[in-house]
Amino acid sequence: VFYFTLWFARKVGLDDEFAAILGSSVSICGVSAAIAAGGAVQGDSKKVSHTISLVLLCAIPMLILMPLIAKWVGMPPAVAGAWLGGTIDTTGAVVAAGAIAGPEAMGVAVVVKMAQNVLIGFAAFFLALWFAFKGQAAGGDKPSLMDIWTRFPKFVLGFIVASLVFSFFMPEAQAKAVTGTTAGLRGWWFTLAFLCIGLETKFSELIAMGGGKPAGVFLTAQAFNIIWTLILSYLIFGGILFPVPTF
Repeated sequence: VFYFTLWFARKVGLDDEFAAILGSSVSICGVSAAIAAGGAVQGDSKKVSHTISLVLLCAIPMLILMPLIAKWVGMPPAVAGAWLGGTIDTTGAVVAAGAIAGPEAMGVAVVVKMAQNVLIGFAAFFLALWFAFKGQAAGGDKPSLMDIWTRFPKFVLGFIVASLVFSFFMPEAQAKAVTGTTAGLRGWWFTLAFLCIGLETKFSELIAMGGGKPAGVFLTAQAFNIIWTLILSYLIFGGILFPVPTF
């Protein structure tokens, strides 16, 4: 999905910076991936906020329509969950869509989405390398480790450290107690973050920016993502390549 987005964005005339941000958001996990990619390529904040707006606007109809379609066609729960988790670009929307599709589908959807979220660190690192060496090829200085460190989004490190600590160094009961305690704070920060995104977003700019090309690339890539992920979901979770998961 990332390479398709990169290829299509180049075809319509977008620069690699915008293409990398759009590709990361569609192929990994939406908002967080767009922010991480924007930091790694040292991109224009307008391109990042533009991509985030597209992610959020697409997530709303997808979280409602996709689980209803899965139910309507009689999709197996594991396949439906993998399809939802692999295509809807925000974790909260994945949980909501999974709740509509059913508890078994929601369980698979959350696991698939979290597996995608882990890829943020790898994507940010390789994007930082790519754009650092790309700058050298354009006549800049040879990139150093400090250049890579400067580009790498530091919140990804916090994500990795917290995941490792909560997964391997804390008892399950204690980990759940901590997340319960911080739920209110996380909710307020989440609300403030998206409020600020909304203050920066103008719907007229979503169409006007780049002549509508970024929006066209995002929607086309998302359509490709939906079809490609549906095929993989049936292959992996539908009993074709592997046994159907048991619940």
